[in-house]
Amino acid sequence: MKIYGDTNSGNCLKVKWTADVLGLPYTWTPIDIMLGESRNREYLAKFPSGQVPAVEWPDGRTLTQSNAIIGYLARGSALLPDDGFTQAKIDEWLFWEQYSHEPYVATTRYQVVYLQQPFSKREPWRVDKAESALDRLERDLLSRPYLVGGGLTIADIALLAYTRLAPEGGYDLARRPHVQAWIARCELQLGLTPLPTIATT
Repeated sequence: MKIYGDTNSGNCLKVKWTADVLGLPYTWTPIDIMLGESRNREYLAKFPSGQVPAVEWPDGRTLTQSNAIIGYLARGSALLPDDGFTQAKIDEWLFWEQYSHEPYVATTRYQVVYLQQPFSKREPWRVDKAESALDRLERDLLSRPYLVGGGLTIADIALLAYTRLAPEGGYDLARRPHVQAWIARCELQLGLTPLPTIATT
């Protein structure tokens, strides 16, 4: 299995973490989106969407979209339990992540990390939606250690990616202690080194 991705991208990290925690063998192929490497002719011939992450198998099969990839990789594992309703609750979070979390938390971080803009240049309406998404996670994690059930699932991996990186986009996690505790639990499960504290003001 070959994974094409950018380790600065939360969407790509989802795939890497899932493969790593499941012990799946793969080759990581770095793609620099700022240099247009996901838009050249060779890449587009394999992945017409021109996005990362993307996965290619030796038999020629390909798959894109981070949540689709981690869902496929996790089949038959504890990261995606067999119970149908549990799977639906995981899907609920995956859809929410792509619609109500990633477009705001990740996009504003992109402005800061990739485009090297100050926090003050972030779009206020997008910042408000990002803050609301992080607040929603804080509320949901008040009474549970993980997002679905009692253990780590791909729902946690999907939300962890950009939530963990949120301070890089100017978001204060210190006032969200349940989110912070959840991040620490997920990092431990995934064998990740905690990120250094980043000033958000």
